[in-house]
Amino acid sequence: MAKTQPESCGLGPAFQVIGGKWKALILWLVHTEPRRFGELKRLVPDISEKMLIQQLREMEADGLVHREVFHEVPPRVEYSATSLGQSLDDALVPLANWGKAHGAAIEARKAKVA
Repeated sequence: MAKTQPESCGLGPAFQVIGGKWKALILWLVHTEPRRFGELKRLVPDISEKMLIQQLREMEADGLVHREVFHEVPPRVEYSATSLGQSLDDALVPLANWGKAHGAAIEARKAKVA
């Protein structure tokens, strides 16, 4: 009998590395160009500094994000998507397009329920 858990269809491993509120957005921001921590914090204003650090560390451990430390004064750190992180573009671009196409309708439904 075939497994029916998400792992058997590939969704489990995918959502383990990009699941949650912030990871997909952070990966989206670093997939085109390296970003500094402060820049990411400004681009995602609702995330706390602690949560941004945690998410970046998890994504680095999963091999999605590369952290490069420049030994300068003041110290500079940049985050960029690895080739593994870049490979998620094939999944994130259609999700972003879906969100653009249906986001307003979803928000309208939420407003009706509230």
